[in-house]
Amino acid sequence: MAPSAQRHAGFSKRAQYTLFTGYIAAGLGTLLGAILLGVSLWQPRFLSGLRGGAQDVVAPATGAAATARTESKGLISTIRGYLRAGSQNAALKREVEIARIRLKEAEAVRQENARLKALLAIRDGEVKPVAVARLVGSTAASTRRFAYLGAGSAQGVAVGMPVVSPRGVVGRILEVGRNSSRVLLILDSESVLPVRRSGDELVAFAEGRGDSLLRIKLINLGLNPLKLGDLFLTSGAGGYYRPGTAVAILTHKSADGGLARIVSDPAATDFVAVMPIFEPEAVEVADTPIERAVGETGERR
Repeated sequence: MAPSAQRHAGFSKRAQYTLFTGYIAAGLGTLLGAILLGVSLWQPRFLSGLRGGAQDVVAPATGAAATARTESKGLISTIRGYLRAGSQNAALKREVEIARIRLKEAEAVRQENARLKALLAIRDGEVKPVAVARLVGSTAASTRRFAYLGAGSAQGVAVGMPVVSPRGVVGRILEVGRNSSRVLLILDSESVLPVRRSGDELVAFAEGRGDSLLRIKLINLGLNPLKLGDLFLTSGAGGYYRPGTAVAILTHKSADGGLARIVSDPAATDFVAVMPIFEPEAVEVADTPIERAVGETGERR
């Protein structure tokens, strides 16, 4: 009869010895564990020395592992921070740029408030303005210099009325629509404005040149008494402008007068006040050459 293909452990001496040795080791381990458990319960301090020795043996390995773990965390954090530094710098730059824009906006609001307060001071003065409106446009590429005002006859604006800003004279109303007007700027080449020097009664004419300067022409020729930095104000002659409104500051001197820079640049002016004509009667009976020079149309005749 042929032997069976499956043989049990009992047919091998080596397998029997291995199985027996495993039983013996398991029994000894169980017995040793029971003894150590009983000793630890009976004398808890008995095993403290063994535990301390075991800890001393594994302490270098655990310390090295802890150090490696800490260093690896620091290295990972450094790498992560380096990778994130670019995006953080970009975000910070954007924040700084936005902060600068906000500061500029705040400064612009402050300046605008100052201009509006100055206009309120004009409105609260002795002479009430006819209207306060915005300059909505101007011409700058031609010798003819006009501006356009967002107020017209519906707001009481009439031809010849002076237009002033908180800084000084801007011009005079030349044409009037129902809700808009055209302003002849004092820079226009056809504009002539009687002025006097601040501090004395030295009179002159301020003539527009079509650029940012006025030509100051003295009435009394001779030795030129003007000095750089002299401020010229409206004299009241002609009856349109009230005397004492700032017009221009002398920047260049010539034989018969000089050149002056206007104090109220229309390009930098938002709101203006339309004032009533200073002396309507004088305007109506204007007959002298000087008065005709600043006649009702506001142009040199």
